[in-house]
Amino acid sequence: MRNARKFYKALTVGLVLIVVLVGCGAPAATPLPTETESTLAATEAPTEAVPTRGQGGTLTLLYFQAPTVVNPHLSPGTKDLSASRITYEPLASFDKDGKLIPILAAEIPSLENSQVAADGTSVTWTLKQDVRWGDGEPFTADDVVFTYQYIMNPDVKSSSAGSYSDVDSVEALDDNTVKINFKQPTAAWDTPFVGPFGMIIPRHIFEAYNGANFADAPENLQAIGTGPYFVSEYRKEDVLIIGGNAVSTVKIIYEINPHYREPDKPFFRRLELQGGGDLNLAGQAAREGTVDFAWNLALPEGTLVDIEAAGKMRVLAPPSSFVERIMINFTDPNKETADGERSSLQFPHPFLSDLQVRRAMAMAIEREAIAAPYGRGGQLVTNILVEPSFFASPTNAFEHNPQKAAELLEEAGWIDSNGDGVREKDGVELRLVFLTSIQPLRQAAQEQVKKDLESIGFAVELKQVDASIFLGPPKDTTDTRRQFYTDLEEFAFSNKSPDPTAYMAAWVCDQAAQKENDWSLPNWSRYCNPEFDTLFHQATGGLDPGKRVELFVRMNELLIEDVAVIPLVNTRQPMALSVDLKGYDSTPWDVEVWKIADWYK
Repeated sequence: MRNARKFYKALTVGLVLIVVLVGCGAPAATPLPTETESTLAATEAPTEAVPTRGQGGTLTLLYFQAPTVVNPHLSPGTKDLSASRITYEPLASFDKDGKLIPILAAEIPSLENSQVAADGTSVTWTLKQDVRWGDGEPFTADDVVFTYQYIMNPDVKSSSAGSYSDVDSVEALDDNTVKINFKQPTAAWDTPFVGPFGMIIPRHIFEAYNGANFADAPENLQAIGTGPYFVSEYRKEDVLIIGGNAVSTVKIIYEINPHYREPDKPFFRRLELQGGGDLNLAGQAAREGTVDFAWNLALPEGTLVDIEAAGKMRVLAPPSSFVERIMINFTDPNKETADGERSSLQFPHPFLSDLQVRRAMAMAIEREAIAAPYGRGGQLVTNILVEPSFFASPTNAFEHNPQKAAELLEEAGWIDSNGDGVREKDGVELRLVFLTSIQPLRQAAQEQVKKDLESIGFAVELKQVDASIFLGPPKDTTDTRRQFYTDLEEFAFSNKSPDPTAYMAAWVCDQAAQKENDWSLPNWSRYCNPEFDTLFHQATGGLDPGKRVELFVRMNELLIEDVAVIPLVNTRQPMALSVDLKGYDSTPWDVEVWKIADWYK
């Protein structure tokens, strides 16, 4: 933590002086033309009523979780999607009202314009013309086709594949028209290539890396998209020791895409994204106003009030679809397969597979106490799918009753026969390891869960790792949420579209994350219930909107009845913005930087 403070002190000085850093990393793989000096000239303060391209200086973004990749289809978490979204764009995205907004598309498909097939088997997108990648190459329908091929290549093991599971093929009808054919009639035609999992990547750059060598692409870090900026440098900086883990901090430098199609945007000449460190110190940086934007300040309400009271930054907590949850491992994290894999489908969990045990846990945990410190940052929920609100079940409920929870365990044969305070059955003790990232609200939740579960006969070991590891890729570590090599884990996740198909795939049997798929599939808990699968496939294959709502509500109810997961808080993920930063627009269905081209001072 002493090293962390030194790092943030250095960060503060660097940001106040707005030093133009000369990068020590390798140059971008593809040469990029530069803007004229007059276009990029920064001014001390805007002098025109309408902001113009490059008129502003440097915009500083602080992400206490360090992005590990700037490729949206290899992104292990929201932080990486955000770093990618500054550069890459989808065909369209949903605004906060659930309206589909064209981005790379010329218009939104519909039944009226005949671009959505009446039988739900295809959708045709018309693309904007004269769009260019940051290196000057033209953007065409062939890039959309390639992006699909890349995502679905089993050697790539893309993290976006769940949004494309219903797609049968993607074809370029001409340079500006692309058709998506579905395996069956679907109402979710607006999921592929839409929102944060829909970002298009360039064929001419990634085609050589569309295989087992996917991780070798220089542009995984030096991104060149169609968006307002390209990555000129991804630099690893200090290595901090946080919670016993060696954590790299990074700085990502973005420059204006000289071929961006909107001539008066973006306003800022340069972006600097500082990633990694400590959440409390990120809150301190926000309070002191040494950054322009601080992401996901999941801090107690009192700390957010202090940040605002300092007068340098305002705190926003817009509605979101994120749900902080306790995930339950349905496989055994302590048994290994012949090739060393743990939490394998070969070995069910010795006691979390018992519904009575899971019910007792849910009943013992005082969820209200966990939710209280969030303040404006979140509210207690009983559903795992909360947005759009009509998918949330009004009947889901949790009863906090420790005495009844203990009785459930007794009835199921879990007793403390030797008086050591830990129940056992058939030689198996109720001993749990509970993992999450280093964050004050999560550590408070861990302590509450430990106290509540130990009061009814569990033994709970708490474990924390840095967020960049826990939410990062399963590389050189086994402490990621995807591997789930513990019994319980806590994090927040969301559906990235008003259609929850890809989100609810996280509990489908054949979507289990395992070593053979590099833990890239979304079912990290390895839950499997044929009834849930039946409901899911009925919903994905149906066209009747009302019937689909009923099916998703029932799935929501089944996950709670089966205690497949314990939802805690619908988190608002507060962020701090400089008081003079304008143009920010939020939506639950994309990342916070989705309209960064519109930001100005």
